[in-house]
Amino acid sequence: MDERTQLLQNKLILITGASGFTGSHACRYFASIGMRVAAVVRDEQGHAGLGGVTYHRCDLLSYEQVRETVSRIRPDYVLHLGGKNSVPESWKDPMLYMESNVLSVLYLLDALRDIPACRTLVVGSRLSGPSLSSSYRPHHPYGLSKTLQKLVALSWKQLFDQHVILAEPSNLMGPGRSTGFCSLLGGRIVQEEREGGTPPFRVSSRQERRDFLDVRDAVRAYAFLLAYGSSGEIYQVCSGQPRTLEEVTTTMLNLSGSRMTVEWGDNPTADSTAEVIQPEYLERIGWVPLYPLRTSLEDIIRYYRDEAKGGD
Repeated sequence: MDERTQLLQNKLILITGASGFTGSHACRYFASIGMRVAAVVRDEQGHAGLGGVTYHRCDLLSYEQVRETVSRIRPDYVLHLGGKNSVPESWKDPMLYMESNVLSVLYLLDALRDIPACRTLVVGSRLSGPSLSSSYRPHHPYGLSKTLQKLVALSWKQLFDQHVILAEPSNLMGPGRSTGFCSLLGGRIVQEEREGGTPPFRVSSRQERRDFLDVRDAVRAYAFLLAYGSSGEIYQVCSGQPRTLEEVTTTMLNLSGSRMTVEWGDNPTADSTAEVIQPEYLERIGWVPLYPLRTSLEDIIRYYRDEAKGGD
């Protein structure tokens, strides 16, 4: 165990969204460093038993259920991962995204007012806006919902003097099913291997640059922030090394040996000069990514191949 997270050992952490992509990795990691993990899920069934992890059914859109769950568990730390995170889906059901990403954090933080010593990390998105000033123009309902989530979290900290920290991760990747670019690509590659004749995989632009970070590195960063982050601060969780979508796609195709057809778009709004953001605070306190891009992509391919074999 990393000595910099030893102060978390034997403490109780409540993790929302525990059955999701990041949440499942978070449960494993925090249990592995000696924390007692209370995993909040919508359905207690179908979860693999992990030592140190207990599962608690709770609808985050029910104020009564959230208050009862928080009151019963009384955590020392909270990692809030619950919510929705698909830009395309947010156009189809914008109200669901407002409820899932805004009301859930409001209910959670209000319930935590009864536990003033609790430290809460709210995981937002780099797709959120910087503020709700008159110049703010949301690009999609998902971005608006995460901007409002940020406003609620910072406001509750200010109004009620709660220990609330915010993290804004870049594009997370790694083993497990998610709506991220690398996961979608990996899943399609394995589908093509097994079935053949799948439609071309469309990529918006060859030169669009994004920062990719392994989800396992992100979860470690969340532990560092829970331990040492300052209340009311927003921290960037990223690799600091943007990659073009062409580089990521070509690397994954080469690693898998796939001949799948890729259809390259020419999106005029694609950002080929994305600002390079460094995880400066995390680096100062000793956090560095442990998973190179190649390893993360290999693990994604392995995950989907293993999943496909399990369905045979």
